[in-house]
Amino acid sequence: MAISPGLTNTSSFVLKPCLSSSFFLHNSMLKRLLLSPTLHRFFSHPSKFLSFPGRHPCACAHFPSVSWPVSPIFPRPIHSLNVLAMAERPSAPASHSHKYTNRLAAEHSPYLLQHAHNPVDWYPWGEEAFAEARRRDVPIFLSIGYSTCHWCHVMEVESFEDEGVAKLLNDWFVSIKVDREERPDVDKVYMTYVQALYGGGGWPLSVFLSPDLKPLMGGTYFPPDDNYGRPGFKTILRKVKDAWDSKRDILVKSGAFAIEQLTEALSASASSNKVPDGLPQNALRLCAEQLSSSYDSKFGGFGSAPKFPRPVEIKLMFYWSKKLEEAGKLREANEALKKVFFSLQCMARGGIHDHVGGGFHRYSVDECWHVPHFEKMLYDQGQLANVYLDAFSISKDVFYSCVSRDILDYLGRDMIGQEGEIFSAEDADSAEYEGASRKKEGAFYVWTSKEIDDILGEHATLFKDHYYVKPSGNCDLSRMSDPHHEFKEKNVLIERQNPTEMASKLGMPVEKYLDILGECKRKLFEVRSKRPRPHLDDKVIVSWNGLALSSFARASKILKDEDEGTKFNFPVVGCDPQEYMEVAEKAATFIRRQLYNEQTRRLQHSFRNGPSKAPGFLDDYAFLISGLLDLFEFGGGIKWLLWATQLQETQDELFLDREGGGYFNTPGEDPSVLLRVKEDHDGAEPSGNSVSTINLVRLGSLVAGSRSDCYRETAEHLLAVFETRLKDMAMAVPLMCCAADMVTAPHRKQVVLVGYKPSIEFENMLVAAHAAHDPNKTVIHVDPSSEEEMEFWEEYNSNVALMAKNNFAADKVIALVCQNFTCGAPITDPGSLKALLSQKTSSSA
Repeated sequence: MAISPGLTNTSSFVLKPCLSSSFFLHNSMLKRLLLSPTLHRFFSHPSKFLSFPGRHPCACAHFPSVSWPVSPIFPRPIHSLNVLAMAERPSAPASHSHKYTNRLAAEHSPYLLQHAHNPVDWYPWGEEAFAEARRRDVPIFLSIGYSTCHWCHVMEVESFEDEGVAKLLNDWFVSIKVDREERPDVDKVYMTYVQALYGGGGWPLSVFLSPDLKPLMGGTYFPPDDNYGRPGFKTILRKVKDAWDSKRDILVKSGAFAIEQLTEALSASASSNKVPDGLPQNALRLCAEQLSSSYDSKFGGFGSAPKFPRPVEIKLMFYWSKKLEEAGKLREANEALKKVFFSLQCMARGGIHDHVGGGFHRYSVDECWHVPHFEKMLYDQGQLANVYLDAFSISKDVFYSCVSRDILDYLGRDMIGQEGEIFSAEDADSAEYEGASRKKEGAFYVWTSKEIDDILGEHATLFKDHYYVKPSGNCDLSRMSDPHHEFKEKNVLIERQNPTEMASKLGMPVEKYLDILGECKRKLFEVRSKRPRPHLDDKVIVSWNGLALSSFARASKILKDEDEGTKFNFPVVGCDPQEYMEVAEKAATFIRRQLYNEQTRRLQHSFRNGPSKAPGFLDDYAFLISGLLDLFEFGGGIKWLLWATQLQETQDELFLDREGGGYFNTPGEDPSVLLRVKEDHDGAEPSGNSVSTINLVRLGSLVAGSRSDCYRETAEHLLAVFETRLKDMAMAVPLMCCAADMVTAPHRKQVVLVGYKPSIEFENMLVAAHAAHDPNKTVIHVDPSSEEEMEFWEEYNSNVALMAKNNFAADKVIALVCQNFTCGAPITDPGSLKALLSQKTSSSA
């Protein structure tokens, strides 16, 4: 789904072919754009910058009215009737005969393959395309999107499948198609350019380049024809062609200058190796206050419509609450928790949550979490499962553990391959019935009242009352939910009733009421399974698998703290948490086998029918290391911890700025990628630098000596790079705020377990060690009878090796609670360990 923040209902404009001297950017202007809050808030709260007439945010082009294409003036959104027409796209044809086939047919990316039979003579990103542009002396048209992107589908249908448009592209340009999920490094360069110059961005991203890959101008979605005062794509192509022919020098110099300024602005370095005293704590407080000021007390969440679940915000509020509790400020701590719990409840009861099949959609178009953009992304599932696990750890309310289970069970059922690999996404669009000529958003997920009557029979009324199902359709809770009646007579399931109260009204036990709802959902699921499914992007991305395997590993122990006999209803299908650990280990094994080179110790970014050409990026290393640390701490083998340390070494070698501090997003080895960025923004996905800081803290708590010191020094230097962001824009970097506090915390708690691992006693002690939510805790487990484990600890932390030798007993498991490896008395009972770790601090008591 393309999002284009910065769009407003401004007056129409006229694209002028004349280029004035103002085409050259002032250094200060570009820096101001790059360092302004706008660019950073965009990713977390697009709602603050959107003004759309329809339910779909429009990925509009950014063309100014005067000093083309520099002035940041935004066009009005597409007319609502056009939005409705474009919400549908053709289903894939049944026949395999194609009139056109281009070079993308040889690619593995689902997104590129979707365009393999366009009349446009597409090239994949690479030297062949660049050389052709140089040979023909023509500009490049670069189109970037991804396979489950709604507006990417729209632009394909309207323009890239049109023979007239294709002729213009083929005659005047070399056209390149890029999957942003396969090449996030390429996407980052040109998305940053568009955001910096025009104030917003989105997908599909459309940028015109010189043959040496400097950006000339760009935008997002272009309608095919002129309309409502806006130039259409064909007009844009003609204007760019004319400008290339008549004002090429100005275009090329401006593009080169823009890249120079972006490079300078985005390659921040630190003059100090540490942040000032008190800054991490102030940043943490400021971020929590800013989030609280945007809290929606009626519908939950932070910010207004459209609402995106941003798990890093939840993690910040949980962390802040813990800090308040430790300071003895219990009332303030509970107030912070209430905001988070209410938000998580509203999200889980809303239509953004798939009540029939499990998992969460991308975002809600309204303020009440009701009507979603129906796309499902792996990075959302992994992070959301984790924050619901955190909520359960804190509250012990099985409401949250059930939500975690239904996310993980959805992934296990629909998103995992035969070798354990976890797929990327499911599309928002699907056909309403087999053989339909068009796909529509949400067709797979919505219901008519009659369908529910026919399927559920005697329980239909109960179910419809619970999920607000109406004959006229239920997308009426907000004027933003369905302003153009796309879902007339259709229902997006949303829970608006309390099960206990409803059961009481019906005179039945609440357990029976929930059983009926679960059985109804199972019946709907079986019927829905016969519908045409949304497109599955079965690409395997290392970073997103890292996020997901983290949640599976953590669930394997945290969920064992549920009360014995807890009953689950559909769509929860897996009841043995140990199965989740197996899923996590299989995913990690797949990545190691298919996307890791044992000799070079390097990762590749993604896999589909083989590894992609793209190398691993910072996020791949950082997110995978984080997942491996969870895999180890929650009961996985020592091999995962060893691999995490090796990957950290490679990450430092490839991405670390040893002089200036912080990590670049790319290795810097591909000359076609013009920018190396030190990303700090924690958006839909956390930044690689934020995650890396926490990884370094965790690794520093696991190992000892010079290794531990090096990890801490690298983390402190990294934070110094982003001192200004922590000071002035804390809300843009919530996870980094947590990371900064972790780095400066005086001591990190260590729980060391010693015993024979293949025993129920060891498993019970491990569950107890993880029962209490504490982000500043490290769990180390050692089996002294394992030669492999003892060799690791002898090399990496002799303190742990000595503790293991001194506390090993064949008939029991010993737990030691330590700080800086100074430990309390040994504990042999899981209940006692759990009670100790759950104690409030002395000040809060």
